[in-house]
Amino acid sequence: MSNLLIIVTVLSSFLANMETKIFQSDFTATVAEDALSPMNYPGSLTMQGQLFKLDMYNVRAAYDGSTLFMYNPEVDELTLSNPTEQELVESNPLLYAKALVPVCNAVERTTQDGKNTIITLTPKDQSIGINRFVLKVRNADLMPLSVEVKEGKKTSSLLFKEPKYIEAKGERQKAKDFFTIPPEKDTYINDMRL
Repeated sequence: MSNLLIIVTVLSSFLANMETKIFQSDFTATVAEDALSPMNYPGSLTMQGQLFKLDMYNVRAAYDGSTLFMYNPEVDELTLSNPTEQELVESNPLLYAKALVPVCNAVERTTQDGKNTIITLTPKDQSIGINRFVLKVRNADLMPLSVEVKEGKKTSSLLFKEPKYIEAKGERQKAKDFFTIPPEKDTYINDMRL
């Protein structure tokens, strides 16, 4: 029973931390099927709760709490939409972890040096599409260090590089400024919001 209490404490503390602080990090995303020929993509992520800004490969995306911004530099087009909850969860691996908690068994273990906790979420019902979700968190400040998702033969991972929490200058409303993509002068705006 004490292990369950530790799991809930580490996991819920981490999720609460991600709601109140602005997380920022560069990362390397790796996608591999059967661990053969992994594809690596550099990127950067800034997030607070559901709000996020992501730059990766040839994709720029942001969500400010109501509008999803998707910028395509190849055609200089900025698409604005009202995303569904599912689209948000699929766009942000840390939100994905939060969504998995109610439908998964959680196991946590502390690394040998005691500095990190590895939380493994395994679905109670395998029909949700993943085999496991593994999150590595630094104990000192509940900083996410890596995320790995195993789906059948495919493994996707994010390795955060020098992750940190940054200060917002003022209230949460001002923090929203981090989570938009302002258009350039000649950018075509495709507004699909209702």
